[in-house]
Amino acid sequence: MGLFDRFKKPAVNENGEQVVKVIVDGGYKPETVHLAKGVPAKLVFERVSDKGCLEVVHSPQMGFEANLPLNQEVTFDVKTDQAGEYGFACGMDMFKGKVVVK
Repeated sequence: MGLFDRFKKPAVNENGEQVVKVIVDGGYKPETVHLAKGVPAKLVFERVSDKGCLEVVHSPQMGFEANLPLNQEVTFDVKTDQAGEYGFACGMDMFKGKVVVK
């Protein structure tokens, strides 16, 4: 397993869910999240810096929008019933990331 393979296939927790933490620090880390189709999933965003316009995250495609308080986790359920690529971005759409469901 390579150094970055952990970003490609999230671990399934004891509840049978895929959980991926995205660190918000002048952008999104990781920028691309890979999820397995048909396995329930959650995205956990944690903003650790007040740089940029990253205090809001939203995704019309995945149906979420929320403020990201500094140093607090904010969790969203992600539907994985259909394969595809789904974007998310900051409130001004300057910083972007995506979820790839396969």
